[in-house]
Amino acid sequence: QVQLVESGGGLVQAGGSLRLSCAASGSIFSINAMRWFRQAPGEQRVMVATITSGGSTNVADSVKGRFSVSRDNAKNTMYLQMNSLKPEDTAVYYCNADARAMGVLVFRTYWGPGTQVTVSS
Repeated sequence: QVQLVESGGGLVQAGGSLRLSCAASGSIFSINAMRWFRQAPGEQRVMVATITSGGSTNVADSVKGRFSVSRDNAKNTMYLQMNSLKPEDTAVYYCNADARAMGVLVFRTYWGPGTQVTVSS
């Protein structure tokens, strides 16, 4: 199986920066696309950024120019650099990945438990 764990969340003032990490572990054979989602209280979970195994990226319009996504395939880790944070960025941030475990023939989508990001005004 594959496990994902996010880290790097916390409390930051508006205008500040945070860097989130999403580390995949377990019996990994291959990881395709990885994604960041966020969910604010009372709202639906929405996608923030996507990165393919080849490094192609896409970020939501709401964070374009402020957030960037990257990954280190050797470490099975994805990052989300968040700059110029705003109070409306406050949410639980989740990562997910399309991964294939050892001995399994198909890819599955795995989720991490999430990390809280709080931006104070």
